[in-house]
Amino acid sequence: MTGWGASITGVGVIAPGGIGREQYWQTLTAGRTATREIALFDASRFLSRIAAEADFDPVAAGLTEAEIERMDRCAQFAVVAAREAMADAGIGAGTVAPERTGVSIGSAVGCTTRLEAEYLVVSDRGANWVVRPELGSPHLYQALVPSSITAEVAWTVGAEGPAALVSTGCTSGLDAVARGVDLISEDAADVVIAGATDAPISPITVACFDAINATSRRNDDPAHASRPFDRDRDGFVLGEGAAVVILESPEHARRRGAHVYAEILGFAQRSNAYHMTGLKPDGLDMAEAIAVAMRRAGILPETISYINAHGSGTMQNDRHETAAFKASLGSHAYEVPVSSIKSMIGHSLGAIGALEVAACALAIEEDVVPPTANLDNPDPTLELDYVPIKARKNVNDVVLSVGSGFGGFQSAMLLARPAFAAGR
Repeated sequence: MTGWGASITGVGVIAPGGIGREQYWQTLTAGRTATREIALFDASRFLSRIAAEADFDPVAAGLTEAEIERMDRCAQFAVVAAREAMADAGIGAGTVAPERTGVSIGSAVGCTTRLEAEYLVVSDRGANWVVRPELGSPHLYQALVPSSITAEVAWTVGAEGPAALVSTGCTSGLDAVARGVDLISEDAADVVIAGATDAPISPITVACFDAINATSRRNDDPAHASRPFDRDRDGFVLGEGAAVVILESPEHARRRGAHVYAEILGFAQRSNAYHMTGLKPDGLDMAEAIAVAMRRAGILPETISYINAHGSGTMQNDRHETAAFKASLGSHAYEVPVSSIKSMIGHSLGAIGALEVAACALAIEEDVVPPTANLDNPDPTLELDYVPIKARKNVNDVVLSVGSGFGGFQSAMLLARPAFAAGR
């Protein structure tokens, strides 16, 4: 892993609470929750009827009628976020050779919204076992194949280099960004458009999480339903969105005078080979990923300034990652501030890791730790410095972001201030 790393030079975001990078950061730093009753469909028959929805207008976002017709909601998110990130990085036509431009996009559930809607059409809303395929959209195949999301982004930015979709459940966003760094470090690309997208707020997804009792049922108070690390938490709140970052080698970014938000220094992923949805309370799987990421980045635990936690708001997850921080960071785990942005924008499955990378880059840029909203009664068994309610000023030289996904996937990524990275 010698020489592994990349600079983040552009950020684009579609998220609940605000469209675009600036509104996203305002939502997070204000501690403003975007969770509400589901409006995208009639959720009255479900146990959990709340979610964090993005107020996304594809026309206002600049998509053409043909693009809107062709693309699932999650692909629309990815394309718009990619356009914002490219503009933010100052990369346009002719800036980078197309064959040296790569794309790495993550998604946990792909084009779920379009697939479910199309099934209702061809089956007469589920009444017919034998469906009528001629009633389906001509773009149905693109909805079936998740890699079509990556293709849409590649077409949008004119990328002709390596392109792939990463699908590892809720760690997809972190893993897709890490794959983008791989491409930079392997000299397979000069620029990589990396990130993740998901638009899972649909009846099938809500039903699945109802079935395993994973989501909050605080339907009478959706704004306060997502409560990571709180004594009264009762599950996560579903979300949606996308984030895309532009990755370059530090040398490439320097040559073109690019603004650098942060450097990605280390990454590791592990699996617990234990259970599809369960987690071991000792957190040793995540702890191992954190330890390896630190070793590859060449940093010690005491250099970590802030931890962006997975923080889903389930009892099981909060205990698991708290144990992981203690096991991997030792006594420093009790000193470093920790927060979960899922308290504000919900859990957008595969997209959340990329949204968290974007938040970490902005936290380094602004020296601010976003708060954990709704953390009114901290769980006394967790003990760490979970930042409640209000954002905190903090010198964020090195930030750790972690993700945990169904199937036992655990990922850890380290980002640093450019000056810190240069001085190692």
